[in-house]
Amino acid sequence: MTEYYIPTGHSETELVEKRSRFIGQVWRVSSEEEARARIEETKKKHYDARHNCWCYRIREGGIERYSDDGEPQGTAGQPMLNVFQRENVTDVVCVVTRYFGGILLGAGGLVRAYTQGAKDALDAAGISVVRRWAALEVPCTYRQFDEVRREVAGFGGVEAHVDYAADILLSVLIPEDRAPQFAAHLLDVSAGTIEVLEAGEEFKDVPWREPISK
Repeated sequence: MTEYYIPTGHSETELVEKRSRFIGQVWRVSSEEEARARIEETKKKHYDARHNCWCYRIREGGIERYSDDGEPQGTAGQPMLNVFQRENVTDVVCVVTRYFGGILLGAGGLVRAYTQGAKDALDAAGISVVRRWAALEVPCTYRQFDEVRREVAGFGGVEAHVDYAADILLSVLIPEDRAPQFAAHLLDVSAGTIEVLEAGEEFKDVPWREPISK
């Protein structure tokens, strides 16, 4: 089954290392052309910076590119790319802009700074998972509601909508391959009182890791 991870949104973060400013940005993109456009846009915006180092990963075609933009080879673009490879995030472009502060960082210091710049930007953007979901409706009582929500999370699902009336109707998205087990499990733990209703299916991205602000 197709499942992959992408940035949830755009982010911009900043860190200072020995007076050098490292401005990290992340965008979600769908093509190499879009990635290149974001890089050029950033270079124009930060035309007075010493370096605009970048990397991107595009799912279609398995494309990966990076640039040290004048920093010593291997100290910027590749370490940035490694951040996204480790997190298995694709359809992403990242630019880390450096305003030189007058103090040399050395190769190890540069690797750490560019790695942290990319990681901070990804954390701030958040990560979403793209996959096929089963759309389900779960009718339950108010007393059962908290337990149902825990079960949804336990099966890797997300809440889409809650309708509060005499009882509750919870609309959820559950990974398609786990939907039958989810429905059977709820029927079992509720002693037959919660019967899950099918409401279709969707292929979409939903937040998987919420943005982290520094």
